[in-house]
Amino acid sequence: MPYRRLPNTDAARIRALKTALDKGKEVPPYKLAYSAKIILRLQKFLPLFEHSIQLQRQSIASQSKKSKDYNESLRKARIYLTHFIRVMNMAIFRGDLPAETRAYYGLATNESTVPSLNTENELISWGRRIIEGEEFRIRKGGSPITNPTIAVVKVRFENFLEEDNYHKTLLKKTYDYTERTGDMRKEADEIILEIWNEIEAAYPGLPEEIRRKECEDYGIVYFYRKGELERSNIIEPQNTIENKETSLQ
Repeated sequence: MPYRRLPNTDAARIRALKTALDKGKEVPPYKLAYSAKIILRLQKFLPLFEHSIQLQRQSIASQSKKSKDYNESLRKARIYLTHFIRVMNMAIFRGDLPAETRAYYGLATNESTVPSLNTENELISWGRRIIEGEEFRIRKGGSPITNPTIAVVKVRFENFLEEDNYHKTLLKKTYDYTERTGDMRKEADEIILEIWNEIEAAYPGLPEEIRRKECEDYGIVYFYRKGELERSNIIEPQNTIENKETSLQ
């Protein structure tokens, strides 16, 4: 005996809900296999569910599209900060600047290594230290470091901050839409289960094949188990042969 399977994708859920709603619109209330109150619930819920799914997909698409800009701005900010620190260290190595210069940027005076800029937090933290330190050093009368200048580094860094803020906004929006759609997905499953239970209960005395056909018209999906499907495939060709023999007689 075939068994029914509840939808497990959003497309299948929407199809099941729409099929049931369409049937509810075309069949008179006294003939409808499920209660009229569910029609009102369907009419209210279905558009909201579809809209929530659409917003989630649009948000994910926007996030994917903007991720390229975000990654590029992050890469450029990291490169310019790294180059600035290396140029500063080379000036110290040549004797153009004293080793104490590193203290303006929060760096150890006796180390020439570039600090880790691998994570967003590290990049933002060191970016602010480097920019503020160089601006303060210049105000104190120090010669500006060039190629790149701190002004160019600042532009790249602020571009990254802008992209980072927008990226986080998109992430938050996608998360909110995903959470909302997840909650509505649970409600959709509850509605479908309630409708299908009522539909099957409406045809208790009919032969199995007719009952299943009536239920399928309302959108219920049935599946054969592996053994049942094999038996069905064996029986159907036999029936076809018998029908042909009868027609020849």
